[in-house]
This record gives sequence, structure tokens and C-alpha cells, in this order.
Amino acid sequence: MTTYRSYQVEQQEETVHFKQQKVTTAALAPDTVRIQVAYSSINYKDVLATQANGGVIRQYPMTPGIDLSGTIVATQDARFQVGQAVLATGYGLGVSHPGGFAEIATVPGDWVIPLPSGMSPREAMQYGTAGFTAGLSVQALTEVDRKALILVSGATGGVGSVALLLLRQMGFTNRLALIRHAEQQAWVEAHGATAIVMADELMTSTKPLQKQRFGAAVDTVGGAVASAIVPQLAMNGVMTMCGNSAGIAFDTNVLPFILRGISVFGIDSVQVDHQKREAVWTHLATDWRVSEQIPTREIGFDDLPETIAAWSTKRYLGRTIVRVAD
Repeated sequence: MTTYRSYQVEQQEETVHFKQQKVTTAALAPDTVRIQVAYSSINYKDVLATQANGGVIRQYPMTPGIDLSGTIVATQDARFQVGQAVLATGYGLGVSHPGGFAEIATVPGDWVIPLPSGMSPREAMQYGTAGFTAGLSVQALTEVDRKALILVSGATGGVGSVALLLLRQMGFTNRLALIRHAEQQAWVEAHGATAIVMADELMTSTKPLQKQRFGAAVDTVGGAVASAIVPQLAMNGVMTMCGNSAGIAFDTNVLPFILRGISVFGIDSVQVDHQKREAVWTHLATDWRVSEQIPTREIGFDDLPETIAAWSTKRYLGRTIVRVAD
């Protein structure tokens, strides 16, 4: 047995507490692997997991962290070997199953992806769920004209910022970043945007059909923003949807669908087919590789509580990764 450090969310009446604990490993169950975690990352879902009524964790105590990368130290799954570098994102990780905010993680083998050749554990977490979701989103735009105007909402966040970089890498020449604050313009233009649009400008009309502005859109926030994009999609336009930080309501009508033939694709990064999951990670390691361009803030394992507590008051841009092991 091994004792290791793990962050856990515990519930006491109506209050939740996020704190570091000492945990002892149990016997390794069949078809699972034990991973010494090198890196994790912070996603919006992880922040919600540490809050009361966050809607993420339903059974306490729980170790958050929907992403992890590291090295296998024990395995009961014949597909893997001790010493193999791997990553895991999604499924029940950090939600219904202990996640990546720990020095050791025991994970079902079906959730584990061998680290693609040439990709380091740190690089894997620069992408994390955010980059994987961005990859799934831009993959849905492969039939879109590379010269069309592509709108990316939530462009300063993890998914949006990686999506801008991926679109540039894939040859899309007109990349429009949706921002809420004027001071964000220089940042998004330095990280893949060719132009910006302010959120207030996007939502100036409530007409069911509006000027055809966007050939496609990667929407990462949902709510009123997603509702405002649909009437402005061009003929045969495409929109992907992967987030709900702006709300879960989606107010639209049939006209853009039946008169312009637009398509809206929901992007689920949690329960993705294993073969498709491996394919996207291979793209991120090869022809879609933008890891060196991803704006990344790295924190130490002991910095997790302070960083998460400040999440709602500070505008963290890009990706935040957690160095679990030196």
C-alpha cells in the first residue's frame, strides 16, 4: 500500500470543503490501472465541483480533476504496461470517480489513452479536456469553406483559445473572436483571432433571420450567445455547441434551419468513442499540433485551493495546468 496526497471535496450540511488529504491506495481491481499523476489541469467544471450546489459532484467525498497525465505504476489491464505514459479525460473522472487532483489515480483501463508519440505529459494537459473539446469542435467544420468567417465565442477561455489556434493551424483564414471586454482584443489577436466582435454588438437584434455573417461558429458558452448566433449563420452554415457558462436556455426558431439549411452539432467530450478519442489526440500531437502556442499558466500542486478560490474574481486567460509531481 502507498500513501499519497489527494485533494477532496467534502460536504458538511450545506457547505463543501476543498482540502488536501492523505490517502492510502487499495488493492488494484481487475481491468484498472494505477497512474502516478504528473500533471492535471483546471477546467470550469473542476471549479464548479468545489462549490456548493455546483451541479457536478453528487456523492461526497470526491477527488476533482477531470484531466490527468502521468505514468502507469501498476496495471490489471493487459493492454497497458508499467512505465507507460498515458492520459485520461472525461468519463466519470473527477465527477463520480476520483480524478486528477491527486498524486496517484486508479482508473478503468477503458478510460486510458496511451500518450501519443512525441507528446509529453505536460503538453497533454496544455490541451486537456478543453483542447480535446476544441479538437472535436473544429473536426465538425471540416466541410466548411476555409475562407468563410468563423466565429468563436468564449475566445479567452480554454476551449475558445485552443479552437482559435486549431482553426489557424487548419487553414481557416477569417477567425472572429467574440469578447466582452475591449482590453481582451490584443490578447485574442495574439492568439489566433484575425478580428473581434463585442458581445453587445452580436446581440443587437431579435429578428428570427438576420444578415448572413458567419459561415460557421464554435460556441463554447451557450445561453443568449448561442441564441444570437443562429439567425446570423450563412446558408448551409454550421455551429458547434459545447458549453453552458452563459446559461442552458437556447431560444431559436425553425427559419434558419429550413430556409438556410444550417446545422448545429452538440459536442460531448465526456462519453466519446475510444477510437475517435485516440484519433483526435493523435491529430493534436501531429498535424493539429499547437501546444507551443497555447497560453499556459502552470501552478504547483499546493497552489490548487488558492487558484480555484480566486477563479470567479480573476480573469484567467487560456489554460491553467497543475504540476502534480516534480
